[in-house]
Amino acid sequence: MPLSVAVQMDPIQTVDVAADSSFRIMEEAQSRGHDLFTYSPDHLAFDEGRILATGHRVTVRREAGNHADLGPRETVDLADWDVVWLRQDPPFDMNYITTTHLLDMLKPHTLVVNDPFWVRNYPEKLLVLQFPDLTPATMVARDLETLKAFKARHADIILKPLYGNGGAGVFRLDPNDRNLNSLHELFTGFSREPLIAQQFLPQVAAGDKRVILIDGTPVGAINRVPAPGETRSNLHVGGRPEKVSLSARDLEICAAIGPLLREKNQIFVGIDVIGDYLTEINVTSPTGLQELERFDNINVTAKIWEAIEARCDS
Repeated sequence: MPLSVAVQMDPIQTVDVAADSSFRIMEEAQSRGHDLFTYSPDHLAFDEGRILATGHRVTVRREAGNHADLGPRETVDLADWDVVWLRQDPPFDMNYITTTHLLDMLKPHTLVVNDPFWVRNYPEKLLVLQFPDLTPATMVARDLETLKAFKARHADIILKPLYGNGGAGVFRLDPNDRNLNSLHELFTGFSREPLIAQQFLPQVAAGDKRVILIDGTPVGAINRVPAPGETRSNLHVGGRPEKVSLSARDLEICAAIGPLLREKNQIFVGIDVIGDYLTEINVTSPTGLQELERFDNINVTAKIWEAIEARCDS
């Protein structure tokens, strides 16, 4: 049965049709006969008990620069829609958090993917804290002396904003580095949020693996290899994607976290694994679908929609 699908995302006109996971999700939905509507989080509103979104009905095509036909601007009541996708990119700030509160009010009549209550409570760098046996040594703190003690214990660390994304603001502080004070001053000067520090994993030189899970079950992975001289492996800062298979350790990690993801209705999740360690669990706006589908010649996005359609039929 065709579903009505609203997608909360950054402007569709700017996406890369060859790489963007939201575009791929919409393309697959359209191929299955579902109706599409897109709007930005800035045009989501609570209005006298209704959750309204102002945007456009949309038809997509795989044609760079001409990939979306938008209908007239209109305001819809999201309670009338079958599915709402929460797909705007972080940062995970108060604007993002507010949208999760509003979308949470649509349940149970409208299925919101991923479940906004748990997206709010399980942002990527915090959910991993529940699995200390799977992760490298990690600290979340704002106090400088506390962070200094962590660096003294581990010597070579990664320091980054707790709610950052896409590799922005990620620094490696090796044993000879003297910049912790300056970086702490920089970060705390514009933000009241804590920082996250992790023991540096030299295995990142061989790649940072993105494993895709659907309804808590791993379906494949891509490896993201940092550019020469770069610590970060994120694709948009020069990381190179390559084909990779799931290791026994990857499957062990997925078996440990999968039941929780399934229980909390986190249908599309991407985890990051460096060597034998889990570093992030991405639930806000995971990426990697198109690269995985090209490397493995499989339709992973169809599996996502099968999970959604099963929930809507039940």
